[in-house]
Amino acid sequence: MPSTTMAKINEDQVRKAVKALLKWKKLQSKKTHEPQNLNSLSDEEENEEDGVVDDNFIYLQLTLKKIPPKELTTPHKITLPNPFFHPLESFANICLIIDDRPRKPHNSKTKLDVETVQKKLKSEGISITKVLKFTKLKSEYKSFDSKLDLYGSYELFLADKRVMNLLPGLLGKHFYKKKRKVPVPVDLRGNSSWKEEIERACSSTLLCLGSGTCSVLKIGRGGMENGEVMENVLAAIDGIIEFVPKKLNGIRAFHLKFSDSLALPVYEDLPDQVQNTEKKKK
Repeated sequence: MPSTTMAKINEDQVRKAVKALLKWKKLQSKKTHEPQNLNSLSDEEENEEDGVVDDNFIYLQLTLKKIPPKELTTPHKITLPNPFFHPLESFANICLIIDDRPRKPHNSKTKLDVETVQKKLKSEGISITKVLKFTKLKSEYKSFDSKLDLYGSYELFLADKRVMNLLPGLLGKHFYKKKRKVPVPVDLRGNSSWKEEIERACSSTLLCLGSGTCSVLKIGRGGMENGEVMENVLAAIDGIIEFVPKKLNGIRAFHLKFSDSLALPVYEDLPDQVQNTEKKKK
């Protein structure tokens, strides 16, 4: 991480936040009754409206000082040192959306079908729970309930980069409103190995800047080691700083949270007026 960032990001604060979150999640998982919801009332109402069950992911919440320009709202992939999905393991709950649209005659070899994709994945030792054709997504997942069922059936969605721009209108708000399950693009063109491409996707997180100043991105999950999560947090912060306007000077705050926990601050750039007030109190 660049020295200018290291000077302002307090690693000890990041370490404490990671430790507290993982400890809290572990305690929650041991309880026999329903976990306590630590979100604000507005967050609870949003969850009920969306019909989305709390997940096991750790999120880095980004707050910018200004609304980002429209040209930066395309999902930006950031590579993390410690993946929280392992496509080589049978328990990885992943859905891969392939581009099976008809091609022009001279490009017919690039057309994919489920059987061909499954054979190639198996030959390379990659475990994908579901291979979903783009045309099937378009024809059979039109209703609100079918899209919600799809959302809740898989933890991670990968998609052929050739159909990425067409997915928001097909998948609906559950995938894109909170940016929690935006499909990660993969390049499935040609006959090259897909193993490295899919492994890179599973080792990445997506930064999806919207029409407001707040965004969230996955950086880990419950069950990971503290050090692994911390490394991912720092790598994500570094990737965000390199992407957003004015770098760290354009960022108001970073927070860490589970979907059902309080948001713990790891960096805050308070306005001068607030900083002066805090100094006076001290």
